[in-house]
Amino acid sequence: MEIMELAAQLGQAIKADERVAKMNEAKEAYEKNEKIQALMLEYNTQQIALAEEYKKSPVDEKVVEAIGNRLDAIVAEVTANEAFIKISEAQEAVNALMNEVNAEIEFQITGQRPCAHDCSSCGSDCGHHHH
Repeated sequence: MEIMELAAQLGQAIKADERVAKMNEAKEAYEKNEKIQALMLEYNTQQIALAEEYKKSPVDEKVVEAIGNRLDAIVAEVTANEAFIKISEAQEAVNALMNEVNAEIEFQITGQRPCAHDCSSCGSDCGHHHH
């Protein structure tokens, strides 16, 4: 079987995985969340205002600070929102799945398992060859 056919089959199998379904559900809920969408719109507007302020000479540091504080507040509010937390967790689960898939493909090609950690905890005695 051709590599691209197998890749297509693998893609379909991944798409059918419950972790991907959960991510898609979380993404839809995030995109439909009116509070988050309003905050993101304001965030973009504030970013534009900040860019405009930086074009001025001299720059009004009080305006820059006020916009920066509002941007920080928006980020804090978005990241505390349940819809954001759910999409982040779902994305992490899909990323972990993709890392597992890629690790298996690498193992099948090279015969070596890639490190599942940063190697600092094992003193590089895990057999992983650092480049």
